[in-house]
Amino acid sequence: MKRISVLLADDHLLVAESLRRVLQKDFDIIGIAHDGKMMLDLARQHKPNVVVADISMPELDGIEAARIIRKELRLTKILFLTMHADVPILENAFRAGASGFISKTATFDEFVRAVYTVARGETYIAPRLAGDLIEVLTIPEAENRSEATLTTKQRQVVKLLAEGKTMKEAAGTMGISTRTAESHKYEVMRRLGVKTTAELIRYALRTNLV
Repeated sequence: MKRISVLLADDHLLVAESLRRVLQKDFDIIGIAHDGKMMLDLARQHKPNVVVADISMPELDGIEAARIIRKELRLTKILFLTMHADVPILENAFRAGASGFISKTATFDEFVRAVYTVARGETYIAPRLAGDLIEVLTIPEAENRSEATLTTKQRQVVKLLAEGKTMKEAAGTMGISTRTAESHKYEVMRRLGVKTTAELIRYALRTNLV
């Protein structure tokens, strides 16, 4: 029986190599990508059954890369790694086509189970994330398209992105972590019903949101 092929994507070398050691006994590891662009290129080249990827990566955001992969390679499943129960980010990743979420601190057995689950076309969500994520996903998107409820920090993130700053630069300007800035960005995208950063910026400029 042909083994499931897996592409790993994480910009932290130690994490990526640890994942390789954990998964190579049960799966064919076709490569490791250290940024979102490389993840996309390797996925196009090898067409893996599953991509196990970090959400936040340089060059091309993991969620943006996943969205493109799911559009071009419909049989490839995406299993995202996460360290935090950051529901807005996870929601956006899910809407981008993710098949599941697993913690970087998960056990060996859980990693293997998660990969097998998404490879079968099912959804795997780490138990500690399931309740909050499912609650948000059951809210119709139309109810979330609200500019009036955006916070000051959310508007500031959008403004800095519209000015051409990278997410890291925006976070530095605001004095917050890149992950927190990303959380603000994805919450705005969720509320406005937009799918990409470029679409968010166009929407913000067109509607004078910033």
